[in-house]
Amino acid sequence: MQRSFPLRRQKRTIALLLTLFALSSMLLAACGGSSANAKSNITLTVLESVGWVHDVEKDLAKQFEAQTGIHIDYQIIPAANYFQVLSTKLNSGQGPDIFGGQSGVSDLKVNYNVAANAVDLSNEEWVKREDPAAAAQATVDGKLYGQEIWDIYSGYWVIVYNKAIFQQVGISSVPATYNDFVADCAKIKAAGITPIYEPISDGWHHVLWFPEIGARMEQLAPGLYAKLNANQATLAGDQSASTAMTQINQLYQNGYFGTSALSNQFANTEKQMASGKFAMTINGLTEPNAINAASPNVQASSFGFFPIPILDNQLLPTHPAAPTKFIYSKGSHIAQAKQYLDFLAKPENLQYYVDHDTNSETVDFTGVKAKWTPDQQAFLNQYHAATTLVLQDGVNYVNPQWIDIGKDMTAMFTRQESPHQVLVKTDTRRTQEAQAAKDPAWH
Repeated sequence: MQRSFPLRRQKRTIALLLTLFALSSMLLAACGGSSANAKSNITLTVLESVGWVHDVEKDLAKQFEAQTGIHIDYQIIPAANYFQVLSTKLNSGQGPDIFGGQSGVSDLKVNYNVAANAVDLSNEEWVKREDPAAAAQATVDGKLYGQEIWDIYSGYWVIVYNKAIFQQVGISSVPATYNDFVADCAKIKAAGITPIYEPISDGWHHVLWFPEIGARMEQLAPGLYAKLNANQATLAGDQSASTAMTQINQLYQNGYFGTSALSNQFANTEKQMASGKFAMTINGLTEPNAINAASPNVQASSFGFFPIPILDNQLLPTHPAAPTKFIYSKGSHIAQAKQYLDFLAKPENLQYYVDHDTNSETVDFTGVKAKWTPDQQAFLNQYHAATTLVLQDGVNYVNPQWIDIGKDMTAMFTRQESPHQVLVKTDTRRTQEAQAAKDPAWH
């Protein structure tokens, strides 16, 4: 009897321990389940402008969610309203987890105030694999704030033309001067075909005609960029800038953009170029592939390329700045946002992006295999990229006012403003933005 009592007590103790262990296991499982549920319930909001997020990125976002349980909610805003919407959100302290923006040092300061609104990404692993020129466009005071995954090489803004239409109207070679270009437009228009598809209604595309040939302005007036940045020159006072804006206006006034340019939409570019109703448009080297994807009966090889011939330009625009992602510094999911950017920049995902995107032949990271077509390679062999950046990258306080320039150019097309007035207003806004940024050249 004396031995049986300790044994019963020992059994009860073991039973109690087993019960406690079971309860603790249940609690741990419950906690683990709660953690998993919390993870799967996280949604990262990504605010972007129209045209900045390709379908392949949305596919990658779904893959990311499948791996992590983190949902990506893309909120796409029309280009004409984007900066107003973004500014309102940032100023109210209610910014999205990730916001898109055009890189470029003056943009980072003026449009986004990244030092206050964005997270420093300088120490992220993918930074060392990004093209240094692209990374520099997202860097302020030695800190990198944005991730740019973009085809800045085949993304050269050039004239994409329909070879068959050129042959049909008797154009045997692409124009090398502005006068040749105007003569070709006249032939095309006389044949009942609109020479150029220009989607003005989006508010941004028609602006490309001017700053994308900035290197040609610098070539004609060496030192122009430095003088503009030092507040020692103005666009309105530069002869090449004045001539360029005048030539662009002439294209519209001569009817070479057609009668529907003011209502044309960028989203319809592929459909309209496939229709044979338009001979040319400004776009990237991947546009023929996009046309073929939209209209499989139209072959990509039906289109060729030549540089924008304003001011007799024959240079390709060097433009390392592009749509870039920034993590909102006041967001509640900064770690998860970094995780998503890290996922997008993984080598295998960058290659997936290139392989599955009709808008990209490569991206601005090392270790990615490009997919140039013979026509693209021949074009790149014939023409060379300018050593001078495009105007919006090389001259401060131009890109932040892109939409405003677009409004002024539209007013110019409708005869409410002159080419000179467009440039004067651009200079005025540059001064205002420089003073707001306390630029010592304007102080």
